[in-house]
Amino acid sequence: MTTLDAYRNTHIELRQMIDDLNAIMTPEMLKIRPNAKTAHELLCDLGTKVRAHLSDEDRTLYPRLLIHEDAKVKSIAWGFISGEKPLRKVFDDYHKRWLRNCDFNFSEDFLAETREIFEMVVRRIEREELVLLPKLVEIGLFQESERAGSLGR
Repeated sequence: MTTLDAYRNTHIELRQMIDDLNAIMTPEMLKIRPNAKTAHELLCDLGTKVRAHLSDEDRTLYPRLLIHEDAKVKSIAWGFISGEKPLRKVFDDYHKRWLRNCDFNFSEDFLAETREIFEMVVRRIEREELVLLPKLVEIGLFQESERAGSLGR
């Protein structure tokens, strides 16, 4: 089972990936082919990590929340589920448009779209941390420390 600490660690990893990418996502840095290749690989890894995080929530978290007796808990779950679909679509479209062919053509349009995706991911993480995770602790699905309990205890 996924623990509260595991979700928080995933958030830390995603933020770190975005910070690392932001450091090399400049036109000057991307003109250097090895940097462009590294950026491409990191962007693909970020997409994989975000999809895995969303899938993990779909499998282990939302089913329990959707059957909870508290209507507010169900509503929060539906809000996160409905917010997932656009994020997945944006990642899929982005990958098809910019990353699939490995041409490392990092234009201003590419950089602008990449920044938008980073902002979407960060907003999602912030929302999970401010709304979802505290609610999971409140309803008893998680406890504050990993040693104390896990999802579905």
